[in-house]
Amino acid sequence: MDTDRTETSRSTSAKKLKIAIVAGPTASGKSKEAIRIAQECNGEIISVDSRQVYRGLDIGTEKITLEEMQGIPHHLIDIREPSEKYSAGDFAEDAKRLIDEIASRGKLPILAGGTHFYFDALLYGLPPTEMDDDLREELEQHSTAELAEEVAKKDPERSAQLDPKNRRRLIRALELIRTYGRVPERKKIEVPYEIEWIIMNPPAEVLRARIDARLKETLNRGLIDEVKRTREKVGDIRLNELGLEYRLVGEYLRGERTEASLLPALSSRLWHYARRQKAWLRKLESDAHSIK
Repeated sequence: MDTDRTETSRSTSAKKLKIAIVAGPTASGKSKEAIRIAQECNGEIISVDSRQVYRGLDIGTEKITLEEMQGIPHHLIDIREPSEKYSAGDFAEDAKRLIDEIASRGKLPILAGGTHFYFDALLYGLPPTEMDDDLREELEQHSTAELAEEVAKKDPERSAQLDPKNRRRLIRALELIRTYGRVPERKKIEVPYEIEWIIMNPPAEVLRARIDARLKETLNRGLIDEVKRTREKVGDIRLNELGLEYRLVGEYLRGERTEASLLPALSSRLWHYARRQKAWLRKLESDAHSIK
């Protein structure tokens, strides 16, 4: 057995569609493992990645190439322009449809990725609250730092899970806090799938080395040029919403940091993000046996 993965129990209901879920932090080997399973089990892969949905965000998101796909169909990659929004609700709707379509062809749907709130949206649903345009207009007047401080004050637990520079998610959190007093936990509902969990969770020292190696490769492959092209298309506000690689390189392009600072800053921020993913995985591993 691969030492990087732990298989948890699968549900036994014969009435449910069978799916496999490959989850793990960045640089944990999810894509290769998903392809291996697809080859062995006649499967198709649904990407669970909030940024690989965008065309042109290839290097910064470590997007899988056609050659690396090895002929295995991959879904929810390159389906939006970077200027467009794609939410967890959009993903849940698309993923449910694709699971049905793949299963109807007699193939195994394999969901693979590290965007944990996408998995949560699919399995547990989204909190039932309407968008509050007036509140959003009010919150947009505040700086990102002020929004992060407000979330930290009102819901420290949720604050620890969020990127403090992601305005869109901070505003959404404050909207939920206004409705519920805090960001509500996802309820453990019965999902209509028979799930086999494949958890990719390498030791911390192994993962940290992989993250650093991949960062050096992305910079050598032209990450700065990719961010420059994206910035010209979408502007700085939207660029900051596309993830920390794009935000930090954007700071360099605006003269706010040196090129020499990019690698250590990216390494530190990505490791912090990976630690949040690992914390979610620990909770997932403890809860997976209860998901039917």
